[in-house]
Amino acid sequence: MYLRQLFNLQSLQKIWRNRGNTGLFSTHCVRTLSAKMSLSSAVDGSFEKMPPKDLRSLIRSGSMQGRCTSGMCKGRTQANVAIVHKSLARDFEKFCRANAGPLPLLYMSQMGEYGAPPLAEDSDIRTDVPLYSLYRDGTLTEKVGSLSDFTEQLKDMVTFYLGCSFSFEDAVMSAGVPVRNVEQGVVVSMYQSNIPCQPVGPFSCKMVLTMRPIPAEKLQDTYRITHQMPDVHGAPIHMGDPKMLGIADLRAEHLGDDVDFHPGDVPVFWCCGVTTMTAVESAKSLLAFTHSPGCMFVADAMATVPKGSIASPADSPKVIQVSQDPLLYSAASETAVDQIQALEIAIQHDPGNRGIGHLHIPGELLLSALAMSHALSVAIITGVPCHTDMTPPEENDGPPGAVAMAAMLQSLGKQVTMVMDADRLQLMEDIVQDCVQAGVLKEGVAVLPYPPSDGTVPDREAALQFLTHNGDTSRPRYDHLVAIERVGRSPDGTYRTMKARDISSLVKISPVDQLFDVANDIPGIKTTGIGDGGNELGLGRVQDKVRQFIPNGPQIACTVPADYTITAGVSNWGGWAIAAALYVLWACPIHDRYLRRGIGFPRDSRQLLGVVPSMEREERVMSVMTSRGLRDGITAELGMVVDGLPFATEHAQMMKQLRG
Repeated sequence: MYLRQLFNLQSLQKIWRNRGNTGLFSTHCVRTLSAKMSLSSAVDGSFEKMPPKDLRSLIRSGSMQGRCTSGMCKGRTQANVAIVHKSLARDFEKFCRANAGPLPLLYMSQMGEYGAPPLAEDSDIRTDVPLYSLYRDGTLTEKVGSLSDFTEQLKDMVTFYLGCSFSFEDAVMSAGVPVRNVEQGVVVSMYQSNIPCQPVGPFSCKMVLTMRPIPAEKLQDTYRITHQMPDVHGAPIHMGDPKMLGIADLRAEHLGDDVDFHPGDVPVFWCCGVTTMTAVESAKSLLAFTHSPGCMFVADAMATVPKGSIASPADSPKVIQVSQDPLLYSAASETAVDQIQALEIAIQHDPGNRGIGHLHIPGELLLSALAMSHALSVAIITGVPCHTDMTPPEENDGPPGAVAMAAMLQSLGKQVTMVMDADRLQLMEDIVQDCVQAGVLKEGVAVLPYPPSDGTVPDREAALQFLTHNGDTSRPRYDHLVAIERVGRSPDGTYRTMKARDISSLVKISPVDQLFDVANDIPGIKTTGIGDGGNELGLGRVQDKVRQFIPNGPQIACTVPADYTITAGVSNWGGWAIAAALYVLWACPIHDRYLRRGIGFPRDSRQLLGVVPSMEREERVMSVMTSRGLRDGITAELGMVVDGLPFATEHAQMMKQLRG
């Protein structure tokens, strides 16, 4: 018998007296199971195939009290339940609509209505749930097997039936995906997350999640199936490292049972209807009821994947592994993935015939853009001082691409920082301010020198302090470092132009590649290198090909790698492509929901269209660069020429392709 959620009243009162302010999970996670029984012994073949009406009759008889309903009445919809006073009903309905991931509303009853006609015939909410939780003033006070004694109070209350993930387990298993909790005969694991629900009126709480170990090769099928079942929590909201959700240890206290992982399994998290309970508690109403965790209302309605294929590629999800450490998978539509791949192919155009195509690693633009989409804080590094006899020495390939990325990232709500050589810090500050005045950046961007202008010696410890809070690698200041057209360290330790000219005297005083050296050892920081020749910071992963295929390759090849390597015919094009890819992801409903964790409402995809690089925007950026003295890296011309290519022809054609 499923007893994990059964408490005697005396122990409950003691727990709650000592609970402090930790909420539901200080109580509900208490392990009170005195004799653990397997779920499989409770759910035999007769329960799996039993008609829901017959199961509800058994529950009414009292013989099923406290039994977990997972696996019962396979293929039928199961529902979480919340019953609140009529004065709170409208706010709770709005709360459900605003948090449709954890609280997918199946049916809202009339005041005093005991049945749920769209879901089940001959049902009675007072008796048809195996175990109820009773709340007084927002405090769980007892568990009861029936609400019949509260009939009078229920006349002034409204019942909410909310989809449950138990409903999709059969559909997933039918597709050959193992559901470990069902295999092992245990209750699914449930965890308190750090994800706040969108508050409405008196309802405010953090989301509770279920976790199921899923084989990595089955993630695509799992996501595809559950994506089509939004009424029962829909697709997962996270696949990967639990720490990203505020869950430090899967074996720590939680609701449900510990579920064992098989080799190759990935922790996959769905929104959970236990969020209903934390929401009800938060309102602190005089009296409220919910189902008890695992004890659902089982409806007659079927919970099946719609027949036929998904309508369009825009609604067909793809699961992509973004990183291994920390483990992170993301999701986007086939359409979005195809568009980003087309962007990547477009920027491989090599007008200078440098052989850049040999350095291309397919798929890196998508991975980098996904990693930045998930990031909260991004630092951008640029600047090649190739004109050693001019002031400033910087070329105009790199900074415009950096501005394009910064504009999109800050519009997406990311914290953006520019990192620059200390002796040319003022130049970048002026460029940023000019771009704000030109309407390219919506607001200023922090510009920081490396090394810090306090006399700090640039070494590994200085880089560690720059990248983290007090040198603590578990607390990085940035989630992502991006280097665009920034010269990197060559095999002999020097810094060289594409013509193999040594410019170390202007770079070694600010060796920002140290930041990449250190960041590559910090799991919480991802790195991207963007370049057009192989001497750029972050292109260390392709250094062997640079030596083989690029003129002067053995002398110029950068040895410092990045997690993601993006090559382009002109580095600015790589920055434009990143900005465009970020917009594509932002406008993708599948990726949008995954980022929102199922909380809130879909975004207006047109809102940021004006931030996507365009000729009009980039001409404004180039005017800023020219006014600040940045010159073409090949001809040293001060004007609308980048890498020897007129802006109005080659660059305009590339912009047309990217926007197309």
